[in-house]
Amino acid sequence: MTVHGELAVLPAAAPTEAEQALQAFTDAYNAADRAYDPALDADRVTGPLGAINQAGLRARSLTSPGGNAAHQPLALTDAKFTILKKAGWPRWFVADTDSNRDRDDGSAADTRWLLVFVRNGPEADWKVPYLTIVPENGVPAFKTDGDGFGVPVEPDTEALAVAPKDLSAEYASYLGDGTPEHFADGPHTSQWRAARKKKERLPGIATQYVDREATDGDFAPLGLETADGGALVFFATRYFERQTGAKGVKPQVSADVRALMTGEVTNTLTKQWVSSQSVLVPRAGSGSGSGSGKVEITGRLQGVTSAKGS
Repeated sequence: MTVHGELAVLPAAAPTEAEQALQAFTDAYNAADRAYDPALDADRVTGPLGAINQAGLRARSLTSPGGNAAHQPLALTDAKFTILKKAGWPRWFVADTDSNRDRDDGSAADTRWLLVFVRNGPEADWKVPYLTIVPENGVPAFKTDGDGFGVPVEPDTEALAVAPKDLSAEYASYLGDGTPEHFADGPHTSQWRAARKKKERLPGIATQYVDREATDGDFAPLGLETADGGALVFFATRYFERQTGAKGVKPQVSADVRALMTGEVTNTLTKQWVSSQSVLVPRAGSGSGSGSGKVEITGRLQGVTSAKGS
């Protein structure tokens, strides 16, 4: 009997393979950060993290061509893997890790790094499209099947309050005009919108934001079921920040942004950002999730990927 890999429901990886993928990512990340050379981890990042990481390294390779004199090796320990069982590609798993970038003293500063590893084919490398940093108590309990494997969420599922495929577009819409209203208040929603409005009113500089969904290729959302019937979903957006100076006022350009910029700033600077989010989505019809059945953003990572002066 022939078992077709694209049809059979299989674990994404063996535990030892997941451990090796995490180590390979960490080694590549450290090499690239030490040298400020994007080529050294280009084969270990993809999607939104890849866009943010590669742009940042390209910029710093120009602003600090001698490499990173302040490099401190990243260590990711106490890894807990949630390996999903599914048919077809991509296959993926989540690594819940403790990094050496925080304080392990029981304070609110303790965090966990959640990394999503994706593999798009049997000969492909494991790459990380999503990285999110959450409080130590912010990692949900994941639902597992009878064999201990995680359960993936279909992009178009109707079992959740919001289908994963819709999160990018709806978050972009929410940031623009406050609708739809199913995102819970917090630093990445209501507070971020308030901060933007405050920035828009700064004297001498007019700031405009345009948010766009980002779902193509390795920017596609990925979700896994949580024990309470909801899901943890990773998704991405892009947004443009345009600053226009009044007569005689020129927007300021940092060295890192200038390294990614085309054109020259006379009175306008437009920056393109990639933003990566992790969210807890309650099950459809549920009153859970911040007590109101709303989508709760648990972490966000963003970075400038290009800029244009005019």
